[in-house]
Amino acid sequence: MLTRLLPLAAATFAVGTDSYVIAGLLPSIAADLRVSTPAAGQLVTVFALTMALSAPVMGALTSALNRRSALLIALAVFVIGNVVTALGTSYGVVMVSRIVTAVGAGTITAAASSTAAAIAPPERRGRALALVLGGLTLATALGLPLGTVIGRSDWHVTLWAVAGIGLLAAVGIAVGLPEVRLPAASLPDRLRPLGQGRVLALLAVTSLAFLGAYTLYTYIGPALRDTTGGNESLLTLILLAWGVGVLAGNITAGRLVDRHDSARVLTGALALAALALVLTPSAIRALAPTLVWAVVWGVALGGVVVPQQHRLISLSPAAAPVLLGLNSSALYIGIALGGGFGGLAQEWFGLAPAELGPAAAGVTAVALLWHLGTTRRTNAPDPAAPEPATADPQRSEA
Repeated sequence: MLTRLLPLAAATFAVGTDSYVIAGLLPSIAADLRVSTPAAGQLVTVFALTMALSAPVMGALTSALNRRSALLIALAVFVIGNVVTALGTSYGVVMVSRIVTAVGAGTITAAASSTAAAIAPPERRGRALALVLGGLTLATALGLPLGTVIGRSDWHVTLWAVAGIGLLAAVGIAVGLPEVRLPAASLPDRLRPLGQGRVLALLAVTSLAFLGAYTLYTYIGPALRDTTGGNESLLTLILLAWGVGVLAGNITAGRLVDRHDSARVLTGALALAALALVLTPSAIRALAPTLVWAVVWGVALGGVVVPQQHRLISLSPAAAPVLLGLNSSALYIGIALGGGFGGLAQEWFGLAPAELGPAAAGVTAVALLWHLGTTRRTNAPDPAAPEPATADPQRSEA
C-alpha cells in the first residue's frame, strides 16, 4: 500500500509547497509588483477561494475518469499555472495565473485524499490519509522554508521550482499509481450533502479553524519582522520550526484517530491552537520563545484535518470521495476568508501584523465552541447520508 500512496503524497507536496510558499515571499512580491502587503496577501485569498469553488465542479467533470488520469490532468493545469506565475511581471497577470493554478490544485487535493481512502483498509484509513496529507504538511516543514530561501533574490525562481515539483509528481503518478475507479458523481450529487445538517456542521468547523489560522499565517512574514530584524535566514528557521510542528501534528493525529475518538482528537488540537494564537504578541518578542511558539502552533494546526476527514468518512463511508472533496473546499474557504480578514483588519482597524494573533485566536475559539456544541449529533452515522455504490479498489486497479 505504501508504494501506491507515495505518489499521492508527492502530488499533495507540490500543492502544499505552492499554497504555503507565497506567505513567506509576500514582502518581496508586494515590493516587486508595486502593491501593498495586504493587496499582495489577496493572492493567497483568491488562490484559496478558487480552490474551494472549483474543486466540486472539477471533481464532477473528472469523476468518470480513473484517479490516475484525473490527477495527471490536474497536475498539468497546476504546472502551467505556476509557469505563467513565474513569468509574471504585473499584479494582474500573477492574479490570473494564481487562479489557473488553484483550479488544478483543488482537484489534486480532493482526488488524492479520496484515492487514499479507497485504497486503504478501514482499520488503516487514518494513517493512509495522514500519509497523503503528509505531503501537504511536509511542504510546510520543507517546501515553505526552502521556497523562501530559493526566492530570497527573486521570488519568480521559487515558482519555477514549484512547477518542477509538479512535474516530478506527475511522473510519480503516471508510473506508480494503478488505475483506481470510484463511483462517478455529478455536481448535484457532490453538493447534495450540503443539505444535511451534520455534514454542514463538520464543514463549518474546518472553515472556522483555517479562517483563524490564516488570519495570522497569511501575513506571517511581516508579523515576524521585528523578531527576525528583517533577517530572512531567521524567518526561514521559524517557518521550518512551524512546518516541523505541522508534520508532527499530522502524523500524531493519524495514529490517534485509528485508536481514539476523532472528535476528542480534534478538541485537543483546536484548544491548543487557540492558546498558541492568543499568546502570539508575547511569544514572538525573542527568537527562542518564537521557535517554541511556532512548533506548538504547528502541532495544533497539523492535528485538525485528519480527524475531520475521518469523521466525515464515518458519516458515510461509501460517499467518502464527495465528502472529502467538500471538506477540501471548506478548508480553502477558510484560508481565503482568513487572508481577507487579516488584510481588512490591518487596513480598517490599523492592526499591525503581529497583533493579528489574538484575533485569530478568537476565530479558533469559535471553531472549538461550535465543534463542542455539534459533536454529539455529528458522531453517529447519518441514515440519510448519501450512499453511492462502493468502489472496490482491488477490482478497479489495472
